[in-house]
Amino acid sequence: MLETLTLLLVCQLIGEAIVRYLALPVPGPVLGMVLLFAFLMMRGKVSDDLAKTTGTLLDNLSLLFVPAGVGVILYADLIAAEWKAIVAALIVSTIATIAVTSLLMKKLAKPEDKG
Repeated sequence: MLETLTLLLVCQLIGEAIVRYLALPVPGPVLGMVLLFAFLMMRGKVSDDLAKTTGTLLDNLSLLFVPAGVGVILYADLIAAEWKAIVAALIVSTIATIAVTSLLMKKLAKPEDKG
């Protein structure tokens, strides 16, 4: 488990370093996840240890939302003052996500056999 956690954190660290060095407008952990995906694609499979470790992390994912919940409580006044902009951003981003996902699925979906 220690080796796979190290792999995950190294991918995140490399992603952070690249983002900061190149001043990319994307979070470092996202780039780290892309690097991990590329590594796993080149390798051809996910090791059992990595699957077990990531499964454990996903089982306890709710604990990672505690800091975000505290932030919401801490900035409740600011959220109340800017609720219109927040709701507008949520609606626009949701519609954009659904549209992009739909177009991507339409483009990547294999046509069904008629026979």
